[in-house]
Amino acid sequence: MVEDEVKMAALVRRGLSEDGHSVDVAANGEEGLVMAGSTEYDAIVLDVMLPGIDGFEVCRRLRRERVWAPVLMLTARDAVEDRIAGLDTGADDYLIKPFSFAELLARLRALARRGPVEHPPVLEVGPLRLDPASHRVWRGEREIHLSTKEFTLLEIFMRRPGQVLSRFDLLEHAWDYAYENRSNVIDVYVRYLREKVDRPFRVSSIETVRGAGYRLRIDGGR
Repeated sequence: MVEDEVKMAALVRRGLSEDGHSVDVAANGEEGLVMAGSTEYDAIVLDVMLPGIDGFEVCRRLRRERVWAPVLMLTARDAVEDRIAGLDTGADDYLIKPFSFAELLARLRALARRGPVEHPPVLEVGPLRLDPASHRVWRGEREIHLSTKEFTLLEIFMRRPGQVLSRFDLLEHAWDYAYENRSNVIDVYVRYLREKVDRPFRVSSIETVRGAGYRLRIDGGR
């Protein structure tokens, strides 16, 4: 648990201990990063309002350092924007103070059952990077500007690198059921993507698999 309020940390630690859990407490973000990086925890309870680096930045750094333990963010900030920010940095759940201790336990049990799952907030396939939260894409250090639909299509590919995706798969994920012009829209948008993410860099990352669909190379088209 990363919590700078001593009384809150003590209460939660005692309650979790009485419920049979072993609990370590860090009083600030820097200490939390060190502990989470050196110990494999079943779950991390992370306060947002911390001295030094805040909980959002702690979570962002944990995911960047490939620490995938489930993170429950704990905060008095109840604005929707704050909750979105927490989830977009890689948190798995969000609990607003004041909270029911029984609910905290239930949420931690659910996260522990799920276990560590690799869901980086920024997708990376070779030199390609895609940030779903900010809707930005880069190849190396160069930013690529995509339309909304192009971005959606690339995100689908980048979540399944090396996997052959049929035109139907891509259509179902990127277009709603009401869309009627289904003849060659995927082929058209794959061509648009290639013009932006491949051709200017003289690489080929999106491959055509004859009779099956398309595939994003796992090296991102180095």
